[in-house]
Amino acid sequence: MAAVTVLQHLPLSYIRSSCFCSRSPPQQQYTMEDDGRKKFMEFPYLSSSHRTLMSDLVTTMESRLEKQLQPCTLPLDAQFYENPTGSAQASLQITTADKNNSNSTIDFILGSWIHSQLPTGGELNITSLSAFLNSSTDAPNFLLELIQMGPSSMVVILDLPPRKELVLHPEYLQTFYEDTKLESFRQIIEKLPEVQPYFSSSLYIRSLTSPTAIMIRINAESGGAERLEEIVKDHLDPVARQVLGIWLDNCACGSRKVEEAEKVYLEKRDGLIKNKTIEIDLGSSFPRLFGPEVANRVLEAIREVFNS
Repeated sequence: MAAVTVLQHLPLSYIRSSCFCSRSPPQQQYTMEDDGRKKFMEFPYLSSSHRTLMSDLVTTMESRLEKQLQPCTLPLDAQFYENPTGSAQASLQITTADKNNSNSTIDFILGSWIHSQLPTGGELNITSLSAFLNSSTDAPNFLLELIQMGPSSMVVILDLPPRKELVLHPEYLQTFYEDTKLESFRQIIEKLPEVQPYFSSSLYIRSLTSPTAIMIRINAESGGAERLEEIVKDHLDPVARQVLGIWLDNCACGSRKVEEAEKVYLEKRDGLIKNKTIEIDLGSSFPRLFGPEVANRVLEAIREVFNS
């Protein structure tokens, strides 16, 4: 979701060209009859380490939460979609909680990838995995976004966004951020010489993140694509796996007592965030990338899941 702020500040010529310029066909063409999950899990435009990381994180999350989830029910044309010229493609999977499981803490899990050819000859690749919890718990959500606009550079956003005001609830800060040593992972990544802090241009996005959020830009120009691949494999991969493990153990599968009044607050807050995601982020960038017809169709499918 935060990746959209990167799209918003690309030159309009980049995004418009992605929508309307022609390009050479990809190595593998898809038909709407193909299984949406299969297309998503292929991550066809990523490097080996990047693809392995995303595939393994999705599999780990779904395997651990399998009993709480039901399969993606999005229409096929919202699970995979592209702009009229095929220069921008995307895959989307949203798995929701099993309504028959009263013990589920999950609201939904959203995974996606976006690929777009840039007029400069480069490529834009955005991969994301996020999980939203329901009001039976006040534990943090999970967010990972990897944004690559060149062979040797990448923006990384990895966080457990809080769902309570940390100043008013210091025990929440202690439980989910201090006791879990999340800050140590941020420090490990930021010690790399190729890493610089990344500041989203969206103050709204920045207001949702935790104090331990990993928000970095990797610039590996001197080592090129090989060095970026090495950083993803040897540094980002183990950190992301450990952060996901912490979220699964302490948040998704942890036990929290939530009073009825607090449930009302959480439902209102979570609903506002989901609606703002569509209004501020996706609603502004999707029409530029995919054209209004495709964008409206996909956004409407997302709204139905978010508001169900």
